[in-house]
Amino acid sequence: QVQLVESGGGLVQSGGSLRLSCVASGNDFGIYPMGWYRQAPGEERDLIARIFRDGSTNYVDSVRGRFTVSRDNAKNAMYLEMNSLTPEDTAVYYCIMWTKQRNYWGRGTQVTVSS
Repeated sequence: QVQLVESGGGLVQSGGSLRLSCVASGNDFGIYPMGWYRQAPGEERDLIARIFRDGSTNYVDSVRGRFTVSRDNAKNAMYLEMNSLTPEDTAVYYCIMWTKQRNYWGRGTQVTVSS
């Protein structure tokens, strides 16, 4: 059973930065692609970044160039470096691991960007 735990959220001023972490329990962490979703109040949960087994990444347009996803397989961890934050980035951020059997989600971490 895989468990994902996010951390690093908080309150930041517009233009600031945050680094989110997602730590996974279990084995074979490096095999599976992982990603970050976010959900703003009253909105759907949207995928914003993915990182694959080979380290390749992709992003949605709204965060490309500002956010960077990375992973450290030795630490069973994935990160999201977020720069130039705006109030529109305010949301709960969730990490996800896609496996053959099922998808695993973390509980989320709140990011609030003040203007």
